[in-house]
Amino acid sequence: MKRRDFLIQSGIFSTSAIAAISSNAWIARSATSNTNPKRLIVIFLRGAVDGLSVVVPYSQTAYYQARPKIAIPQPGKEGGVLDLDGRFGLHPALASLMPFWQDKSLAFVHASGSSDPTRSHFDAQFYMESGIPGVKRSDDGWMNRLLGVLSGHTPIQAISVGPTTPAILSGRMPVANLALGNNSSARLPLDRPQIRTAFDKLYSSNDVLSQTYREGKMARQALMNDLDAEMKMANNGAPLPYGFAGDAQRLAKLMVKDPRIELGFMALGGWDTHVNQGSSQGQLAQNLQKLGDGLAVLVKGLGAVYPNTVIMVMSEFGRTVAENGNGGTDHGHGNVMWVLGGVRGGKVYGEWPGLSTSQLYQQRDLAITTDFRDIISVVLERHLYMNDAKLAQVLPSYTQTQKVTLI
Repeated sequence: MKRRDFLIQSGIFSTSAIAAISSNAWIARSATSNTNPKRLIVIFLRGAVDGLSVVVPYSQTAYYQARPKIAIPQPGKEGGVLDLDGRFGLHPALASLMPFWQDKSLAFVHASGSSDPTRSHFDAQFYMESGIPGVKRSDDGWMNRLLGVLSGHTPIQAISVGPTTPAILSGRMPVANLALGNNSSARLPLDRPQIRTAFDKLYSSNDVLSQTYREGKMARQALMNDLDAEMKMANNGAPLPYGFAGDAQRLAKLMVKDPRIELGFMALGGWDTHVNQGSSQGQLAQNLQKLGDGLAVLVKGLGAVYPNTVIMVMSEFGRTVAENGNGGTDHGHGNVMWVLGGVRGGKVYGEWPGLSTSQLYQQRDLAITTDFRDIISVVLERHLYMNDAKLAQVLPSYTQTQKVTLI
């Protein structure tokens, strides 16, 4: 086995980090002195969540006409939506998020999404992760480019929760991976003293792979130290809960403990509801409840860090306005983005296009009136204080069409 492959398979670093440092040597600097930096967490809902069931346009008759079986009832009715502003309501399964709406740290941007018309999950996800809709080849994702323009780089400045580095964080800048669930603290062969000592000697020179090994070791050691400390503080050493809530709590604890961690990414599947989507209860409702509860855990875990954090929840596209014959919805176009944290919340942003047939995209989908990059750009500009030149590096070939005043 080649040394490069060992570093990847042993979990010491991601493939993107190896490729990055092989072509452009990068030496980790010491941790930034800023003890409370601005943070950004992106949560990607893979499979295209039904935004019309998340933030329901309950004042629109067309919504109920198009969905006789799966529409969420109006406020006050059994299983009804949680009223937001007299026009839109939140799915009742997301009740755990209502306190954040009420304290104005939660906002939504409806009728948002990618300008590209594809209905392919793979392509649409890639476009939103690269930040360049319509271009199928890109060497990096927009969050990795963001790393390139942030100051105070460290091996754990960005953490991806999951076994592989997603497209959004792929690129020349190193990224640390945190395994899902209890695997995040699983010991590796390199944690054994004899093996670690042997590899320390093997990679003691100044060549590129040796630098990569040492930086990966540094990143892993920092994460393991933080995780060990967090586990000791848990209730009598009890393990964290399984699923999204547990991973969200783990990420929050790491961010609170280590100010070097500025970017986080998590992805959740299970949103492709072609069959038996359900209404106030059912398949979608169960997933939304887990998501909402996990977000609430994330916010609680961030604690005092939460006001200096922006959490963005996005999905590749929405779903058809009309339900299909299988009690589900098919691939659509416009969707809703969620933004939590240091934002001007308590509001549904975006120009609402309406749901009558003449107002729909291709006479079947919610139209897009806000480009998803309009939302990202305002977060970068107002939350991370980036100027136009840096914005252009993170979102190339993009010209801001409107300013969404959510920050």
